Amino acid sequence: MVAPLRVGIAGLGTVGAEVVRVIERQERTLSARCGRPVRVVAVTARSKAKKRGLDLAGIKWAKSPLAIATDPEVDCFVELIGGAGDPAGPAIEAALAAGKAVVTANKALIAKHGLKLASLAEKHNAALNYEAAVGAAIPVIKTLREGLAGTDIDRIYGILNGTCNYILTRMEQEGLSFDDCLADAQRLGYAEADPTFDIDGHDTAQKLAILASLAFGTKVSESSVYVEGIRSITPEDLRAADDLGYRVKLLGVAVRTAKGIEQRVHPTMVPKTSSIAQVMGVTNAVSIDGDGIPPITLVGAGAGAAATASAVVADIADVARGIRAVPFGRPVAGLKATAKAPMQRHEGGYYLRLLARDHAGTAATIAKRLAEQDISIESIVQRHPNRSVDANGKAAKSSVPVPVILITYATAEDAVRRALQAVQRDKVISGRPQVIRIEKN
Repeated sequence: MVAPLRVGIAGLGTVGAEVVRVIERQERTLSARCGRPVRVVAVTARSKAKKRGLDLAGIKWAKSPLAIATDPEVDCFVELIGGAGDPAGPAIEAALAAGKAVVTANKALIAKHGLKLASLAEKHNAALNYEAAVGAAIPVIKTLREGLAGTDIDRIYGILNGTCNYILTRMEQEGLSFDDCLADAQRLGYAEADPTFDIDGHDTAQKLAILASLAFGTKVSESSVYVEGIRSITPEDLRAADDLGYRVKLLGVAVRTAKGIEQRVHPTMVPKTSSIAQVMGVTNAVSIDGDGIPPITLVGAGAGAAATASAVVADIADVARGIRAVPFGRPVAGLKATAKAPMQRHEGGYYLRLLARDHAGTAATIAKRLAEQDISIESIVQRHPNRSVDANGKAAKSSVPVPVILITYATAEDAVRRALQAVQRDKVISGRPQVIRIEKN
């Protein structure tokens, strides 16, 4: 009989505990699929006394993650602690240096130190699997690293943060404000007490940096991602998007351009007919455009104990089968450096919402400034407030600014910014213009 794969798990939070349960529950299935048994032989966590609903009889309790990583009786080290530093980082490095396979769900660590860890894995012929780091149950890492190994990727984009998608969904469907939806997300456990990392786009940026490396052979670099969150989105924007045939999503987008790989995270209008627009609530989705293949969209649970544990166990199963893929799809020495693409160079369609002053010549002034930058308008919507009528039956001028919504044809972001700056100098609008990029199918 083939010897079992001996697994050591560092971190017994909701995900770690669920991984132990899945391995126990699926013992026969895993053995049949992998050709060998898979057994948890060692665990560690901050508190040994905490009640987890697990039967850990017969499983060694290690004093630290590093102790598991260097234990000669452990074949596969599973890191579920989190964080880009100690103790997760040193423990993974020690496991790889010892030639052990490593499985992790730690996106922060992979985004920040992935190249160093991949180099160690290559040097010591060890597996480094991290499917759960992006999209949890969505098998996007395996798809890019293995399934599409023979395909040139042109673009990868997706909804990579369930908190933001939940907030935007509730705002759209119920007309609630951003603050109300955020408070509700926190109450339900979809958002952290400090939601900054999610709603300001940084969680999505870490995941996008990993996907871009796999898709385009670039070095993982979170600093190369342009990041913009969803705080500025209002119910008015979502209603206007709906009227115009769009839906607003926080997208992470990495695309091959003539000037290099563009990586960006920002609120985006997508056609309601697109696959990505149908993804609502806390669900995640990733779309991949490649040479010679129709677009591929992967949809599923992007977070949660069960979904994340499913991806972790799938990675462990690959180790048990003897499958060892290059961590980033190609050797680290072959990965190319990438710089942050200035958003001024971005080209695409734009949604512009202006609060125009109700004066003669305002529309002409706005049109003039756009024309000066060679910006063509695809559609325009002007919502007039209810006006009083004078004795001659003429509508009286309103002191309330009139919302004017414009959709542009593809143009350069720099041109849009210059035009809006000129309009603001002309003092024909109130407040700050709202600008949302449009991503076509």
